[in-house]
Amino acid sequence: MIDAAVKALSQMLSPPMRSILWRSVGLALILVTVLAIGLQRFLSWLATAGEGWAEAMLGPNFHTTLDVLAWIISIAAGFGVVFGGIMLMPAITSVVASLFVDEVAEHVEREYYPAERPGVALPFGLAMQEGLKTAGLTILVYLIALPFVFLAGAGFAIFFLAAAWLLGREYFELAAMRFRPPAEAKAMRRDNAATVFTAGLIIAAFVSIPIVNLATPLFGMAFMVHMHKRLSGPRPELIEPSRRSVAGSFQRD
Repeated sequence: MIDAAVKALSQMLSPPMRSILWRSVGLALILVTVLAIGLQRFLSWLATAGEGWAEAMLGPNFHTTLDVLAWIISIAAGFGVVFGGIMLMPAITSVVASLFVDEVAEHVEREYYPAERPGVALPFGLAMQEGLKTAGLTILVYLIALPFVFLAGAGFAIFFLAAAWLLGREYFELAAMRFRPPAEAKAMRRDNAATVFTAGLIIAAFVSIPIVNLATPLFGMAFMVHMHKRLSGPRPELIEPSRRSVAGSFQRD
């Protein structure tokens, strides 16, 4: 597993992958910016609306106090936007990954598994569906874990473990579905749940590193292509004919 992670890291900056890297980073930055602006506008509106409602309930004598409270809430909201952008990065990269899954997988397969049959590109709708589903679940987990953040960091632990499971599941299934029907890919993931989850912990650790996590789609997909190949085991039907004939002659001898 460590070897697969090292191979994924080393290939990320290779010339064939750089174009994908810059495109995925650019798209992730756009999504983060849009999310942050939207969240900031929503929180500002909420603070203003809450101040108006509270003043109507308490009377004009509390206007100054409520102004100060709204200002404090606005500052807290700013920190919340930054924190939310970091915590929701797994959701953002899940969507980005669905757009570049086949390009990344093809480069990995071409460099490390040239003798094997290449995978079949996933239909765009299927890849996007998987990405949006993972993103939605990630946001749901974030909202559930948020109240526990201040309880000795329990929220961070909950979110990290959940992100490991969600990201491991998504990237492994995307890699497996290039060679298997969706139902078979999901069954394979369930049969190797412990291994996939452990691999997901490595992806979750990667996505928790600011700035570097913008490259998560490349690392996660490349990493899981290697993991799927290893869990698939030797497949004679994928070995090139010359090598297969040599192997057969050894078996006859």
